[in-house]
Amino acid sequence: MSPSVQRQLALLGGGFSTDDDGLLDDWVLSRVRSRAGAAPTRVCFLPTASGDAAAYIDRFDDAFRTRHDCEPSVLPLFRRELDDGALRARLLGQDVVYVGGGNTANMLAVWRVHGVDRLLREAYDRGVLLCGISAGANCWAEASHTDSFGPLTHLHDGLGLLAGSVCPHYDSEPGRRASYTSAVAVGTLPGGWALEDGVGVLFTDGQLTQVVTRAPDAHAYRVEADGRGGAEERALPSRPLR
Repeated sequence: MSPSVQRQLALLGGGFSTDDDGLLDDWVLSRVRSRAGAAPTRVCFLPTASGDAAAYIDRFDDAFRTRHDCEPSVLPLFRRELDDGALRARLLGQDVVYVGGGNTANMLAVWRVHGVDRLLREAYDRGVLLCGISAGANCWAEASHTDSFGPLTHLHDGLGLLAGSVCPHYDSEPGRRASYTSAVAVGTLPGGWALEDGVGVLFTDGQLTQVVTRAPDAHAYRVEADGRGGAEERALPSRPLR
């Protein structure tokens, strides 16, 4: 990795699949426009966690084709068409890789079969911004809080590009908050980052650098064991996008 390359990860509590205003997606694109220069920003969508659901792909295409400074593409793996060389060229040639929601455990397994996990690490080291919602936020960390196996549980199987754990849907899915804080309190999950719907959290070279919100009551939290059998939840300062 060149010393001048910034490695960026963005955890999203929204985006084209849940919101109509486009604020979080525009924020993601703004992080890389200087890298793209005068060329359109290249964004590749990985819908693996949804099983490459056609409706999800169509929604991405509808949202990003309307951005005239953007060059969107989709990388399906369940009906893969690219050989290994073309697959590597596709991922490393992006400004943004955007990962959709669905089943985190299944997605990671499919990625490893096709070598996508290694390619994403290489892309990250080359300065491609990696981001996503739900499973697409979980996957970057060492561990995550997931419903991949039905009931809410922990998954120690992430890519490890971000230290600690991630919990999405912190405010919108019943049981998420209590289950995650309990897991962190007893050490089942390492401390980490909890996202309510409507927030975006940016990490640069593994360090928290920005928190934004598209809704005034949306928050992101740092959650850590307090050493007394409980968990400490700290709301992170944020900037509204509106």
